[in-house]
Amino acid sequence: MPRQDQAVSSGTPPRRTPAVEAVCVGESMAVLLPDRTGPLESVENFHLSVGGAESNVAGALAALGVPSAWISRVGDDGFGRRLTGEVAARGVDVSAVAVDPHRPTGLYLKEVGGSTGRRHDLGPGRSRLHYHRRGSAASALSPAVLDDPAAARLLAGARLLHLSGITAALSDDCLELLRALLADRRPGRLVSFDLNWRPALWRERDPAVLPPLLDAADVLLLGSDEAEAAFGTGDPDALRRLFPSPATVVVKDAARMVTALHRDGTAVTEPALAVEVVEATGAGDAFAAGYLAATVRGLDQRSRLRLGHLSAACALTAHGDQAELPPEPVVTALLTASPGDWAATRVSADGIVSPVLPVAGGGAPDPRPAASPALGAR
Repeated sequence: MPRQDQAVSSGTPPRRTPAVEAVCVGESMAVLLPDRTGPLESVENFHLSVGGAESNVAGALAALGVPSAWISRVGDDGFGRRLTGEVAARGVDVSAVAVDPHRPTGLYLKEVGGSTGRRHDLGPGRSRLHYHRRGSAASALSPAVLDDPAAARLLAGARLLHLSGITAALSDDCLELLRALLADRRPGRLVSFDLNWRPALWRERDPAVLPPLLDAADVLLLGSDEAEAAFGTGDPDALRRLFPSPATVVVKDAARMVTALHRDGTAVTEPALAVEVVEATGAGDAFAAGYLAATVRGLDQRSRLRLGHLSAACALTAHGDQAELPPEPVVTALLTASPGDWAATRVSADGIVSPVLPVAGGGAPDPRPAASPALGAR
């Protein structure tokens, strides 16, 4: 089956790229974003974009200096080409993305509430996603991926493998792929699993398949609200008891705090940054990428949580799923800030204000987002 290899023009030596350290596996889709608030029937035009948990994490990891790859399937259509092209443009290796000649690329539409007064308006601050992914190319992902030379090469060299519960809900074949990947344990490779609870995906499937998958990971990422919906509790200690095997269970309590609970019974809690939210889309994926990038780089647990928070804060202050972090000196200053200075830090679309960052004009590093990787590429 053809794949979306990154083309190299003939006669030009291929550019050497860093070896892939992180591999993310799962579906991404084309996204139609409305040009106005209100019910879908009132929308005149949509803007085409792309989105998906695993490719979001791969893109954010690449931006954080961790060479990453995304493994998936897309349709042989314009949406699939747009999706693969945009993910590749973020610096992600897409050489193991297969093109399915028979199934389409998944699609979802976003509906944004407003104050139109129309009968079906969701209302200000509310939104809804409408998925069209049944029978998509990615739903045909299966354990056969492990026999694909391009995917096998990436998986063999990865220090980090990132998965999510979304994949388990797409099809029986997708579920078997996750089981196969989790059973294929290799020395030196860390496996992370983000619950990413999507109730609509589980209406016709049994969520009882999830706990064994989550418990097989090394790092488990859970939102307290989604864990409450899926397992009946969002309490960090209860979730640690429910999933005893992972080395670390990370429980995110929305805008309040995140707690990392280790297998030995110790825990580290770090409060979230104060953020002026522009759009919530992609914040969970950004947190995962920040936390995992710091983990791959061997930073301590508090720094891992802080980089997750900072990555999520930057995503919350930007439109779309991807956001850039500030320059490395700013990131370093925030990761090493005292608890008081961290708590006093504020993040907005205009930049970051913090006691550890001297006022603009005084020789301070620019707190605004920059394109350079925050942790430095290898």
